[in-house]
Amino acid sequence: MRVSLVAFTRTGDALAKRLAQAFAAQGHTVLCCDLLTKERQPPLRLRDWTAQAFSGDAIVFVGACAIAVRAIAPFVADKLTDPAVLSLDEQGRFVIALLSGHVGGANRLAAQVAELTGGQACISTATDLNGKFAVDVWAKEQGLALCERELAKAVSAALLDGRTVGIHSDFPIEGVLPAGLQQAAAGALGISVALSAVQQPFLQTLHVIPRVVTLGVGCRKDLLPDLFEQMVLQQLAQQGIALEAVCQMASIDCKAQERCILAFCEKYRLPLCTASAAQLGALAGTFTASAFVAQTVGVDNVCERAAVWASGGRLIFPKQSGGGVTVAAAISNWRLQF
Repeated sequence: MRVSLVAFTRTGDALAKRLAQAFAAQGHTVLCCDLLTKERQPPLRLRDWTAQAFSGDAIVFVGACAIAVRAIAPFVADKLTDPAVLSLDEQGRFVIALLSGHVGGANRLAAQVAELTGGQACISTATDLNGKFAVDVWAKEQGLALCERELAKAVSAALLDGRTVGIHSDFPIEGVLPAGLQQAAAGALGISVALSAVQQPFLQTLHVIPRVVTLGVGCRKDLLPDLFEQMVLQQLAQQGIALEAVCQMASIDCKAQERCILAFCEKYRLPLCTASAAQLGALAGTFTASAFVAQTVGVDNVCERAAVWASGGRLIFPKQSGGGVTVAAAISNWRLQF
């Protein structure tokens, strides 16, 4: 977690520095720990400081809560992307999870800070206060993409009201289901865990998509990025796999600098894994062989082998070709955990 800290008095600054040292010892990255006073040289406006801090994962204000509220107000955008924000008094008595308590981790961080200061964590989210399952926190911990945000609220509300929420998963489930969740194939409200949002097992279905698919790709040299993107997205749609399910791309190392592949990875924030022809060729399994590909790059198949090699799992759709692009997909050996 990348943390920024700010204080406004000498006493607050001493506490902020102590917290910064503790964060660093716990493996967090401390981006900055600043004291903002009128005497500061060079001067730095709190608004400018906050704008920069918002690019991190967490912000800790040591001072009056109202200062923190006014500072973050212009930058608050989305509960799924906003950083965790804490506000605590300069004696560390009360640690308030001010913003992004669930997905951003402010609730958890507040508890950690309170333990360090000997203070009280102030948490106001209903699911935490009542010890109920929080679907947004669980989704983040599991690496799941949360599709219908309004239905996530409906799930939390139902659990708080003591109603049962169904869950239907295309993947094996490990662990004990939280109170209020029940495996079901139909019902009024429930959670669907699958590679797409197509299934509608419940009248109101909250889709959560695991990021467990590796796309193996190959392409014609100097292919236009738009054409590559069109082909890849088309194949995903035809195979019933949401883009949100893709966690990485894979190819042979001679394609590591191919512009169209790099552009796709940059646009959709996907890492690119590459392997040598020898590494791909040594992979056990049955793959769609091509003498032309073997002659060109030294291995009989790139996209299928690369997908399986990078995922460590199994192929879920074989080589699809068109427009100078080859695409295949593999899925890791993933299980849903509680």
